[in-house]
This record gives sequence, structure tokens and C-alpha cells, in this order.
Amino acid sequence: MGATENKVLEKTHKKLPYPKSVFVIICNEFCERFCYYGMRAILVIYLTHMLAFSESDATVIYHTFIMLTYFFPIFGAIISDSYLGKFRTILYLAMIYAVGCVLLSISSIGPLHLPMAALSTLGLFLIAIGTGGIKPNVAAFGGDQFVLPDQESQLMTFFSWFYFSINAGSLISTFLTPVLRSDVHCFGEDSCFSLAFGIPGALMIVSLVIFVIGKPLYKIKVPTENVMVDVTKCISYAISKKIKSSEQKTHWLDYAEPKYGSELVNNIKVTLKVLVLYLPLPIFWTLYDQQGSGWTFQAVRMDGDIGFYIILPDQMQVVNPLLIMLFIPIFTYGIYPALAKCRLLTSPLQRMTFGGLLAAVAFAVSAFVAMQLEKGYPVLPSAGNIQLRVYNPAPCNVHFNSSALNIDEQINSMNVYTKKDITFKDINKTIEFMFSGSCLKNDVSFSADISQKEAYGVYISEIGGKWYQDFVDKSDDGYPRVRTLSFIDQEITYVQDSYKLVVDKGNDNLFKASYPGEYRINDSSRKSIFRLGGTYTILVGKDMKTSEIVVTEPNDVHILWLLPQYVIITAAEIMFSITGLEFSYSQAPVSMKSLLQACFLLTTAFGNLIIVIIESFKFFDLQSSNFFLYTVLMILDMVLFGILAMRYKYVIPQESEELQERNGVENPAFKTNTD
Repeated sequence: MGATENKVLEKTHKKLPYPKSVFVIICNEFCERFCYYGMRAILVIYLTHMLAFSESDATVIYHTFIMLTYFFPIFGAIISDSYLGKFRTILYLAMIYAVGCVLLSISSIGPLHLPMAALSTLGLFLIAIGTGGIKPNVAAFGGDQFVLPDQESQLMTFFSWFYFSINAGSLISTFLTPVLRSDVHCFGEDSCFSLAFGIPGALMIVSLVIFVIGKPLYKIKVPTENVMVDVTKCISYAISKKIKSSEQKTHWLDYAEPKYGSELVNNIKVTLKVLVLYLPLPIFWTLYDQQGSGWTFQAVRMDGDIGFYIILPDQMQVVNPLLIMLFIPIFTYGIYPALAKCRLLTSPLQRMTFGGLLAAVAFAVSAFVAMQLEKGYPVLPSAGNIQLRVYNPAPCNVHFNSSALNIDEQINSMNVYTKKDITFKDINKTIEFMFSGSCLKNDVSFSADISQKEAYGVYISEIGGKWYQDFVDKSDDGYPRVRTLSFIDQEITYVQDSYKLVVDKGNDNLFKASYPGEYRINDSSRKSIFRLGGTYTILVGKDMKTSEIVVTEPNDVHILWLLPQYVIITAAEIMFSITGLEFSYSQAPVSMKSLLQACFLLTTAFGNLIIVIIESFKFFDLQSSNFFLYTVLMILDMVLFGILAMRYKYVIPQESEELQERNGVENPAFKTNTD
């Protein structure tokens, strides 16, 4: 190519405008990621708080959902490249995604009396299909809007803004949706999951509308045959021929060469060598993705009060995307160059190995935090036992008797008698209780149906004795819980600044204090402080005399103690995940790059599957033991990965591949100036 032609080409390059369509795509991605991460941030608390799943079962459901979202990209890529094209694939799957969001939001509205668990599960499944299916297509569709190699620099700018939109959507939604969940009350509930799911769902619908409006601006390419299909056919054919043929060949894939050609066969060989390295990778995601489950459950049992603000448990997930945006330039321009000068961690596989070990360290730290938390866990009733708390809000000391439970105690006024280890092996038995005292008109006798492995509360009022089944564990969402036991049949009001909560006459049910802190009772000067994680019983006697009984101690470990493990796991992500994507791209043949990227995403699906398996077997009761198990698994996994990495020989791309990659499909006539 001559100098004149070069000048003409440069002039042509400058005339190419920045495609307006990519701004629509970036806006679309922000809305979609806001929806996904916002919904995901509150999911485990929704499963435990609203659907009453145990933490273990909620973890299984959560990670099954994440697994599916990383499993469906394979199908999304095949549908897009082989049948519908990127635009129609994104459009149709985004519609499914939006329907799933609407179902999830509607199912959480209690007064509708819908099958909440079934509809929520269906909604999550549709969301997994939608977000998973469009995941491999949106960024690629944005890349299709550029003419290469003319707009390579503009393409890099697009991907920077595209990545920024993902993290911006994640940051904002992860902070906002927990606030919508906890601070807004709707449909008679002390939370509003329908709004917390509905706002992200509305953003998904907005995303869909924006995407459709932008259609006149898009450059839409016709789908071609998908390389994944070719690879599958080639491998199947090679295996079939090897089984049937008596001829010996150097490599089993060579049996497919006569039909599929040497180029495809050789590319598959290179790809399979990289895929062998992928075998240990799922364990990393087994640890990493527990930020939204195990680590969130940790945060529920911690104190988020920082004075001027209370950090919600599900808001801690905002730390990761925030640190990612901070760490990327620090690692790129500071840590990696410094390590290179010391000849440390210079290769991608070395960085990935060290990143995996950092993940193990993060989980070891989280295990020690869990051990500290477990010291403050309440003692729960066990099989063959019951717990009993007897309250006296009467203005005099009372005598309490239950011969069946071998209890005969004097209980002071405005006080409680507690016994946590009463032997009781019956499934259901009627037990007699009796109160007597100078301020009671008559001795009060009453009965209660009692079963083992439960906690019960008993109290005296001016209209007789009452009993209830007690809940002594910490709340599912970390907020304090309060029960009011009044000797006189009267309405009780709790006031905190402009917030007011009214307890009706005779209502001794447990309620959630949505705003932890100081409360005044019926505008009296006496105040009670309800802290995160605590369960309280307020005794109200005559003349509004009150007494605060702590049933379950509040959280005493601050939530900011989670920061070290978040910092370490984020550093691990930088070194493992981002480096892994770069390694996959650099080592893959040109025709196999998208396949390897999809397989790298698939390791996340298998990582979440491992969590599902481990949590389903319930090897340990304590969370700290589980975290130590994951730590050991990660260390052993990185030992295996390190051995495989030492045996791996890096592939240096051939010049023809580099030229092919730079030329692109939009400008096949482009030739590199070699003069």
C-alpha cells in the first residue's frame, strides 16, 4: 500500500462517526444490571424472611439460581450466532427476563394470596433464562456497531463505558434495594419486598423499551454458523471414528481431520489444552459467589450501626464492585509493575494461582469472624427439651407453679423467671400452670399444649394467665424484635422521632422494630433501646411502669469486621478472574475465542453447583466449619492448578491469526502496511 493510499485511508478513518447506537446499548446495560444485582442483593433475605426457608435451603436455592444464570449463556450464544442473530435474541430473552421480574414482584405481595414460593421460583427461573441468554450477546452486539480496524480506539472506549455501566448499575442497586426492602412498609408487612423487586423489574422493562427504540440506529448482522456447534460435531465424529476404526493415529481428534479439515482439528486441540486448566477453576467461584449468601448471613448477625447510619446486611455486597473499580488501576499501574521488577507473578497462570490462594485466605478470615459470631448465638431448644420464660408484669410478686414441669418459683414484680433446659420428650402434651399473688383477685389456673424442641412464654395479666410459643433465635433480616406483655388491657405506643408503632390491646405478638435505636413508650420519659439482632420483651404494668427484658442478646460484632475478607476476595478476583479472561482470550485460536470465553463463564455455573451439593449434604452445623471446609478445598484446588500450570506451554499467536483478528469481518479487504 502506497503513501497516498495511506493518507486517503487515514482521512476515511477520521470521517467515521462514533456510532450513536452504542449509547442506547450502554443505557440498556445499566438498567439490566441494576435489575439483576438489585434483585440478587436481597434474594437470600427474601427466601428466609418471606418464604421461611432455612439458611441452608436458601443458600441452595440462591446458588442454583446463580448456576443457571451462568449456564444459559452457552445456549444464548448458540441461538444468537446460529439462528436469530444478536438483536432478536436479546429482544426475545429480555421479554422473558421482564416477565420473570414481574412474577417475582407480584408473588411477594401477601394480600394477593398467590402461591408465593411456586411463583417466586418460576420468576427466578425466567430471570435466569433471560439474563443468562443475553449475557454473551449485549457486549458483542455493541462491538458489532463499530467498523474495524478503523474504529479500534472507539471500540476500546465503548468497552470501558460498558464495563463502567455494569458496575454503576451494580453499585446503585446493591445500595438502594436493601433500603427499599427495609425502610418501606407495605401490604401490612414490616418490609416491602414487592417494591424492592418491583423497582429493578421496572428498570428491566425500561431497558427493554430503550433497546427497541434504538433499533433504527443499530447495525444488525445476519447470524452465521456457530463455532460451538462445529466443535461439538467434530468431537463427536472423532470419538465415533476412533471407536469404529482399527487405524492408530497420533491424536484421537485426527480421526475427524478428513471431514472437518486440519485447521478446525488443530484449533480444537489447542482449546482442549486450555480447558484442562479450567477443571480446577469452579472452586474459586464456589468461594467468590458466597458473598451473596454465606457472607450476607454473617452480616445479618452483626451490628451495622455507625452512628449516623445503619448499614444493612445486604448492603455489604456493594463493597465488592466499589473495590473492583478502585483496584483495577492500582493493580494495573502499581502492583503488577512492582511485582514485575521483582520478577514475581509475571505470567497469567502464576497470578491466577496466587489469586486463588488469596480467596482461601479470605475464607479463612471469614471463618474466624464466624467463630466470633457463634459465641453470641442464642441457646435454642433442642430435641427432648423445652425452654420456658415466665413473666410477671403484675404490681406485686407472684407465685408460679407447674407440677408437670417441676417448677415452683416466686417471681418478683416486673421480672422474669427463665429455664432453658427443661426435659420434655412428649410431642404434644397439655400442661397446667398456676399463678397466685396478693394483687390477684383469685389464683389463676390455665393450661397450654406443649411440644418438645420449642420455647414458650407465660405471663399473668389482670384478665388471667396467657401463654405463647416463643421465638428466641435472631431475626432473619437482623432487625430487633420486640414483644409487649401488658398487665392491663391497654394500647401501647412506641415512638422514635417521627416513627410511631401502635400495639393493640391484648396483642402479645412479636413485631420487628424497623428502626433500631431509642424508643419512648406511650410518650413517657422511660426509654428502651432496641439494637440489631436483639429480641426483647417489654413488661408494662400499672401506671405505665415498664421493664425491658433481653431475651436474645443483640449483635455485638461490628459489620465493618467483614471489610478485610471483602478486600482480600476482591484482590483475588482481580488476579484470578480478570487475568483468567485475558489468558483465555490470548491462548485461544481466533475462531475459538468466544467458545473459550463461554466456557470460562461456565466454570462459574459449576462453582455454584458445588455449593448446592455441599449445602445439600449439610456436613456441618456451624458456619465457621463450612468456611474452613471451603478454605481447605481452595488450597488443595490451587495445588492442583499450580501443577497443571507448570506443565502448560503458552501458545504464541501466529502472524496470520493476528492479522485475521485485526482485520475483522467488516473490512476483509483491509491489508496491513508492511512496507
